[in-house]
Amino acid sequence: MAPLFPCFYDFSIMHTKKINRENLPKGACLCEYCPAKCCRYFALPVDAPENVKDYDYIRWFLLHDKASMFVEDDTWYLLVHTDCKHLQSDNRCGIYMTRPEICRAYSTDNCEYDDDTVYEKYFETPEQVVEYMEATVLQADFACQRTPEPELLPVLN
Repeated sequence: MAPLFPCFYDFSIMHTKKINRENLPKGACLCEYCPAKCCRYFALPVDAPENVKDYDYIRWFLLHDKASMFVEDDTWYLLVHTDCKHLQSDNRCGIYMTRPEICRAYSTDNCEYDDDTVYEKYFETPEQVVEYMEATVLQADFACQRTPEPELLPVLN
């Protein structure tokens, strides 16, 4: 079977300037210009939150470093920002010939090179989840989620 990235062996000099996909030189591989975005995270679908407890789990996810949540086509995803341990400094795959099937099935035809993705919803902090929950869930259901506002400090003369 021919590799999806037939130019995988031609990475001796990585290009530093990003070019538009449509301006790719004839015979060049898009991967030569790419920062390997697809190898720097993974996303897993999760059940859409339906109640306060579900939102609390999402808050818990976001209390962990390098995690965020997004919604695309009404599906919720946990996004973990982490490099593949086989990603080399030149953005090449260190196990290209034995890479997992998910990597083999990925092609430059639908890759994220252009960075034009806009999510329906995107959460980076637990506080954003609480704000979203406040706007979408009845007030009585989340009253215990926020800490009370602290008392004002006395004014000193």
